[in-house]
Amino acid sequence: MNKSLKSISALVMGLGIGMGAASNASAQSSLEEVMKERGLTQKDLLAAAKTYTPTGGRDEYLAFSSGGQSGQVIVYGVPSMRILKYIAVFTPEPWQGYGFDDESKAVLAQGRINGEDITYGDTHHPAFSETEGEYNGRYLFINDKANPRMAVIDLHDFETKQIVVNPFMKSEHGGAFVTPNTEYVMEASQYAAPFSDDFVPLEEFNEKYRGAVTYWKFDDKKGRLDPEKSFTFELPPYSQDLSDAGKGPSMGWGFTNSFCSERYVGGIERGRPPFEAGCSQKDTDFLHITNWKKAAELVAAGKVKKSKGAYMIPMDQAVKEGLLYLIPEPKSPHGVDVSPDGTHIIVSGKLDSHAWVYSWEKIQKAIKDKNFEGKDPYGIPIIAMKDALHTQVQVGLGPLHTQYDAKKCVVYTSIYVDSMVTKWDYCEGKVLDQLHIHYNIGHLVAMEGDSVSPDGKYLVSLNKLAIDRFNPVGPLHPQNHQLIDISGDKMQLLYDMPLPLGEPHYVVAIKADKLKPAVRYKSGWNSRTDSKSPYKTRAGREKVVKDENGVVHVYGTVIRSHITPEIIEVEEGDTVSIHLTNLERAEDETHGFALYNENVNLSIEPGKTVSATFKADKAGVFPYYCTEFCSALHLEMQGYLLVKPKGYVAKTTQMVEGTKYTEADYKKQVKTNLDTQAVIDSVVGFITSHNYKDFPEVVALVEDATDQLGFAEEAKKKSETFAAKGDFQNATLWAGQWWQYQVKTADLGLRAKTFLEEHGAKKVK
Repeated sequence: MNKSLKSISALVMGLGIGMGAASNASAQSSLEEVMKERGLTQKDLLAAAKTYTPTGGRDEYLAFSSGGQSGQVIVYGVPSMRILKYIAVFTPEPWQGYGFDDESKAVLAQGRINGEDITYGDTHHPAFSETEGEYNGRYLFINDKANPRMAVIDLHDFETKQIVVNPFMKSEHGGAFVTPNTEYVMEASQYAAPFSDDFVPLEEFNEKYRGAVTYWKFDDKKGRLDPEKSFTFELPPYSQDLSDAGKGPSMGWGFTNSFCSERYVGGIERGRPPFEAGCSQKDTDFLHITNWKKAAELVAAGKVKKSKGAYMIPMDQAVKEGLLYLIPEPKSPHGVDVSPDGTHIIVSGKLDSHAWVYSWEKIQKAIKDKNFEGKDPYGIPIIAMKDALHTQVQVGLGPLHTQYDAKKCVVYTSIYVDSMVTKWDYCEGKVLDQLHIHYNIGHLVAMEGDSVSPDGKYLVSLNKLAIDRFNPVGPLHPQNHQLIDISGDKMQLLYDMPLPLGEPHYVVAIKADKLKPAVRYKSGWNSRTDSKSPYKTRAGREKVVKDENGVVHVYGTVIRSHITPEIIEVEEGDTVSIHLTNLERAEDETHGFALYNENVNLSIEPGKTVSATFKADKAGVFPYYCTEFCSALHLEMQGYLLVKPKGYVAKTTQMVEGTKYTEADYKKQVKTNLDTQAVIDSVVGFITSHNYKDFPEVVALVEDATDQLGFAEEAKKKSETFAAKGDFQNATLWAGQWWQYQVKTADLGLRAKTFLEEHGAKKVK
């Protein structure tokens, strides 16, 4: 084996890819065999070592990707590229019960447009909440391009909490982009349309069609957008595109680019050339610059009027108050990116081969000196390109989006037509490196690349085409996210990750240790409103009641391995509202609830209370069960909704037991229970003799185990009561239930014991 291969073998062995306890020689031999069998090179192994995350290991970063037409957000780890979660946002998602329980239906209802439910979305640009330009790991915002809306995702539990509808836009693309202290979230329109909701012929396009950029006010204490304090700039009927917020010296300003500033309207069926011909004739389009800080002051001072119930700043007011300016930018741009120090703005044009770097200092001077080359047809001042430009750099054909490195002045730009990434220096204006990817890259993301202190290390290219990169799965191919190592002078392609959901458009990535997600809810929690649920139910207090409106409310609980109540009886025509509280405290003990024929599928995480309301309009028998494999007796976690016909009179009959139990059966079960208790006592002794209170995960397990033992004690008493009466049928069954609770207790205890052993718990003296 040559020296180079030996060094790679040692690296792989050190990362746990080798053969463990086997000798070095044996492991190296095996490694050579694997390489030969699979046709792997040394370069392949090095790339694998850089992305490999050992079993039980964690990623350094988490990436949050738009899910495109799925209306969701995709979360995956970097560098492992393992998908961890889909966050349901604009689209119902059964596994999470999103759009199936009453609580999440209420969130989706916030996104209704003209009174209509919109159950899909085209998510495009996620953005993290920030503090002084740093990602703070608290919230994620995501837009809906198809139906101009903005959503708030709480990273405390990775759930969507709010959806707001833009009252002016009918199409958008430029959202979400966050100001440095999350004062506002920017959303820019895309295709111009009338602000009114009535019909306006295209012949009146120039006069009555408009673009816009909305600054959604964010209430950090409530964790919600506040439409009452938000405002919108009226813009010309150019197609606005992406945005970014200034920082440092450019703090208080926002930047939004555009295309089709020709204001062309196509119409092949009318004998006119298509949009793409008319929207690409000019050599330049317009970068919009908006002063959101001064605009917010005018809103607060009552100097901005409302339209359609929201603050709208007309173009003439924006020009008069010095809030809005234009600068020529490259043709058909797709991306405007402010440097970490806020001194430069980079724009690229899809039909150009250059990236353009603007100087904020020069722009400020032009504004201060009122040095404009003219006005656009709507009276907006235009700053001459020569008075704003720092440099132009030829980066490749079809540049799109730029991300910043940790190294000063170093950036990476996606090159769509040439299918490559260009690394370049925007201060000196020179290309440093280029790497071909597969294929037709759109956006790209560097670790914390939109913050004031990018981390560098890794870059992910978001490729639109996969073509020959993965096993064929039909005409619809997955998207391809490629992981690139940018830690050295030369970029290195490490990994291809297929993404088979929607069209992932843009990604943001955050250091994993900035996220502090919960592993359980407070007992009886409505996760969508972040408050106690009025339907919270405790063990032993389950009930079925009919309110004054005739609605049958079922206050139930779920816990391994039963749903209480196990039998729900209602009458045909009743409106039924089932409320279930998960009593578990152990991490990852989620229960589900699916009900035949009623389109009910719930996800009930530990501590959570969820509801499902429906009309029982057909008599019959409707089984329900837990959908999550939660315990050894998961399949026995079942029940029946019995919908009786109107006027039904029950017959006097007794339930016939399938199996008869004797005193011997009872004594046998009790002996098993006593033996099980001895195991529990042993495990408890181990836990309490160690510093388990220093481990929150174990404390939660102990709390849950204590609850289970309490339930076991109740079942034990019932068993003994029936045995004293000589009713060994019920005595044996309750003894069996006593044992079930013991088994759950032992399961929790053993998990706690194993955790302590694996995490180096110390014996208490």
